[in-house]
Amino acid sequence: MFRAAISAFCSLPRPSRREIAQLDDLTMPLFDAVPAEALRFAAAALSECEHAPPLLVKRLSESPIETAAPLLVRSRAISEIDLIALIGRHGLPHARAIARRTNLNPAIAALVRALERQTALAMQEGTQVQGHQPGSALEDTRQKLRAMMIKDQANEPNADPYLRLRDTALTSDPAHFHAALSVALGIGMDVARGLTEEAGYASLVTALKALGLSEDKAFLITAAIFSGQFSDPAAISQFLENYRRLQPGTVRETVEGWKGGKTVVVPIRAAQT
Repeated sequence: MFRAAISAFCSLPRPSRREIAQLDDLTMPLFDAVPAEALRFAAAALSECEHAPPLLVKRLSESPIETAAPLLVRSRAISEIDLIALIGRHGLPHARAIARRTNLNPAIAALVRALERQTALAMQEGTQVQGHQPGSALEDTRQKLRAMMIKDQANEPNADPYLRLRDTALTSDPAHFHAALSVALGIGMDVARGLTEEAGYASLVTALKALGLSEDKAFLITAAIFSGQFSDPAAISQFLENYRRLQPGTVRETVEGWKGGKTVVVPIRAAQT
């Protein structure tokens, strides 16, 4: 049934949105029960389709490289953001396949080459790369890829800075949040990183105020980044007071300083205990 559905879909000259959605609905529940050979057939067949079902393509592209390769090399249904995400999650095997795409974005091609170099260095027995243990250089490159992905997503039309900041604050990878904050405020990555590495949350609160976030949204993000500072109601109450007290003029001046590379902070009070 799985193969027959794929074959029938690929025979359609211009599938409608309904037909695309129907193929996703039919194949996704079967995915885990389908043998590897059928998955490889699906990836090869769909790699030539310009209007492929997005959920199935995504699932196939996340598969081992033996299955995913045709899609990674040829499919137009995979966006550049998706390509970066795949490299960040799956590393060199997927990166090498992606490097074979025609008209590949030069930035992605450069990152693939960097990943190749870092991998070669990391595999040298007993070698340390720039003070790191073998293998950590590879992870550093993946972190850069993930940060680039977040920046590209944040630059999409109609992207909501709050949603991007909230979602990245709730992940275990701070590089995602730093990249989202950098894009939202128009500041450098190093400055964005510094705003979350201080002992207190003063700078981050100023940044969120500059973005015009409401108190509840600002608190959710701040609590996710500085979770240890809100262990009692007094700390939450003090946060709200601090946030309300920030003056627009002072906030603008502070952010302008950050854009110039200055580490300017607005002093705020901590909760009284």
